[in-house]
Amino acid sequence: MAKLYFRYGAMGCGKTMQLLQVAFNYEERGHQVCVIKPATDIKNGTKLLTRIGPERETDFCFSREMNLFNEIKKKYRKAHCILVDEAQFLTPRQADELMRVTIELNIPVMAYGLRLNFRQDDGGFEGATRLLQIAHDIEELKTICECGKKATFNSRWLNGKLVADGPDILIDDGTNEIKYRAICPACYAKYLKESE
Repeated sequence: MAKLYFRYGAMGCGKTMQLLQVAFNYEERGHQVCVIKPATDIKNGTKLLTRIGPERETDFCFSREMNLFNEIKKKYRKAHCILVDEAQFLTPRQADELMRVTIELNIPVMAYGLRLNFRQDDGGFEGATRLLQIAHDIEELKTICECGKKATFNSRWLNGKLVADGPDILIDDGTNEIKYRAICPACYAKYLKESE
């Protein structure tokens, strides 16, 4: 029986790199994969890019309105694995549709994404929350904070200051410096106090 896997971690833990490695392993053995990401992730167009170099074109980018089960059934029925990057941007309905892919089409789905957004206090991303509820297999991918401790928080920096409020998606319009960093809870609390 095919399974739905959710691999999550803070920013910079290598989620996309691991997805690309899985795709390579399947394809090296002559198997077809389908690699997808949300259309809201516009920073690299239709490509998946990693911080250390490897990249790949997606098979398709999906909108929040797209029915993933129907799209996969229609065009990627012969895939041996579905790989989803930035899975936190799935809707709960789309996470359920990916579960249907494993049950009705018997295709494994591996979703990679963030567990929490940068705000830390509102329940996080709805796609990640739903995947945590329904996935057959859940694994945390770890990274470290600048202080050397385990990084579990995603932080947004606007013009050099940590911000703890705002929209989930903030597009760099060239007027502000926007950066994201994975940090530990202690560093998050320290920087938040300094930003107040």
